[in-house]
Amino acid sequence: MSIRLKLILSYLVMLVVPLITILLTSGLLVVIFQGDLHNLKVVYETKIDGFEEEDYHRLIKHSIEQNPELLSNSNYLHDLSEQLSLKDTYLYISEGGRTIFVSDGIRSKTSLLSALPTSAHTEARIISPAKPYGNNEFYHYVRYDLQSNGGHVLLYLVSKVDPIVYFSKKYAPYLLVSALFVLIVTNVLLTLYMSRHIIKPIMALRRSAVLFTEGQLNHPVNVKGRDEIGQLGKAFEDLRTRLIHSIEVQEQYEINRKELIANISHDLKTPITSIRGYVDGLLEGVAISLEKTDKYLRTISVKAAEMDRLIDELFLYSKLDMDRLAFTFETVNISAFLNDWAEDLGFELDKEGVMLQTDFQIAGSAMMSVDRDSFRRVLANIIQNSLKFMNKTNKEIRLIANTGNDCLHLIVEDNGAGIPKEALPFVFERFYRADLSRNTAIKGSGLGLAIAERIVQEHDGTIRVESMEDVWTRIIITIPILK
Repeated sequence: MSIRLKLILSYLVMLVVPLITILLTSGLLVVIFQGDLHNLKVVYETKIDGFEEEDYHRLIKHSIEQNPELLSNSNYLHDLSEQLSLKDTYLYISEGGRTIFVSDGIRSKTSLLSALPTSAHTEARIISPAKPYGNNEFYHYVRYDLQSNGGHVLLYLVSKVDPIVYFSKKYAPYLLVSALFVLIVTNVLLTLYMSRHIIKPIMALRRSAVLFTEGQLNHPVNVKGRDEIGQLGKAFEDLRTRLIHSIEVQEQYEINRKELIANISHDLKTPITSIRGYVDGLLEGVAISLEKTDKYLRTISVKAAEMDRLIDELFLYSKLDMDRLAFTFETVNISAFLNDWAEDLGFELDKEGVMLQTDFQIAGSAMMSVDRDSFRRVLANIIQNSLKFMNKTNKEIRLIANTGNDCLHLIVEDNGAGIPKEALPFVFERFYRADLSRNTAIKGSGLGLAIAERIVQEHDGTIRVESMEDVWTRIIITIPILK
């Protein structure tokens, strides 16, 4: 059974059960207060309230009409008035506009008495509906036209009506019908509301789930709202976007894998070709002197070392790419760490004929959490990259470091060839070379800056490059420091 059908059946039950309850309760109340259901018709047809009209009608019909002299018997009229007053019913008798008798309970009700009709009527008995007569008091009367000693006598039985009882009896049918109407309309509107806000969103989620299973992820999940279904719709939409992102990442991984294989093949083939050429030369006796043989062998050794270095960097980058490189973080003094590194770097650059300048403005107590070996690898790769593109007679490398905003800002600046503006966004991509020609005159794997970027990211830092072509290049590293 579907949820829609279950909801419809539940709302039908919610409608039918109250209807049956109301009808049974109404019938039971009528039986309790009126004796049987037939009396309900009498109540609303005669509009009599406050006394048993049929009993007094028989009294008037069989007593007073048969004995007209009773209308002039004050004792009888007083006794009758007292009996009537017990049920809030009062007696008023007039003849020719002259009052013959009036009960004490309505003697002062001049507005009520003056409103009683005195004109002749063809009917022997007239029953009036209840009406207000001053001070929000409701009365209704039964008028009898009688003949006494040749005169025309009007006898009124005036009954006081409780306003609540009056309105209850008068408007009870309307209230019952209104209640039933409101109940039906409420259930219909509730059913429509639930169908719109529950069934339709669930159907939309079901369609989205079917599309997901078919691999169709280009259709957004249009289920809004702050309720549970709206939250479920948001979760479906998040799932859809994550699936799309996952597929895009997977596709990018596949593209990267193909590019990696192609780049590795290209970079490995160059030294292998050289090695094979020199080996063939040795085998064919081209190197006829010991000096030439020694040159061939040294070249083979250099090319083999180059391959070994390339394979090491590929292995390191692969471990970084797969998050399989274990880092050993430790807390180090920033000033001491950079000064030690700069001192070692100065000796190496001096051999290369490169002048090193340092400008460290770091508090002596500043600390940071780093993996020493990995971070040194970052700095070494940056320096090696700077040296590869040095094209000036006076070669310079400048180190600038300062702390601010809870971070270490380290700048490595050189006065080399610089990087073309259009190449700046790609310098941290693996195997990328700014000249786009993969010129073998510039040695290197093309992975140095890519490895540096991944290691800096593992330190929760950032690395970026700025350059002015043929003037300078800056590599800027930002690493969080310990507070």
